[in-house]
Amino acid sequence: MPEIRFHGRGGQGAVVASRLLAHAAAIEGNYVQAFPAFGLERRGAPVMAFTRIQEAPISNHSQIYEPDIVVSLDHKLLGIVDVTEGLKKSGILIVNTDKQPAELGITGEIVICTVNAANIAASNGLGTRMSPIVNTAILGALARASGCVSIENIFKAIEKTVKIVPQKNIEACRQAFEEAVIYKP
Repeated sequence: MPEIRFHGRGGQGAVVASRLLAHAAAIEGNYVQAFPAFGLERRGAPVMAFTRIQEAPISNHSQIYEPDIVVSLDHKLLGIVDVTEGLKKSGILIVNTDKQPAELGITGEIVICTVNAANIAASNGLGTRMSPIVNTAILGALARASGCVSIENIFKAIEKTVKIVPQKNIEACRQAFEEAVIYKP
């Protein structure tokens, strides 16, 4: 089962995305972990969050150094942080960007998925155009690119845990699932 590392900036929802993914995987009967790693704890600063999904109890409680899937909630982080560090050779990279996968300049055997989660979030009233909250939208792209959890169980996790405008979050997730562009080498 997959180990997922989320990269984002404070306020974008990387930690919440990690927890929602874990909740959706738990609905499917898996054992899960979801936890953050903060640097400078301020809005806009780079943050990481991690999710482990397994069919058996999880005994490893360390950060994820060799993820199966990496999710970048901010494409600008690609020039600041090596988000692909440790990504398994057959891994999946999911990026919030308006670019096509080939335009990212990332080579190798990994699957690359892009989705304009910022535009989707803003058009659904999640945050503002200048500061969209992209966490639920990016989970739609993750579900499509990886299949590690069903989109229906992500909807259930959102419905159960997101208290503010859950239906708009579900719609953003659905829209990103449909609009994600996937490149397989």
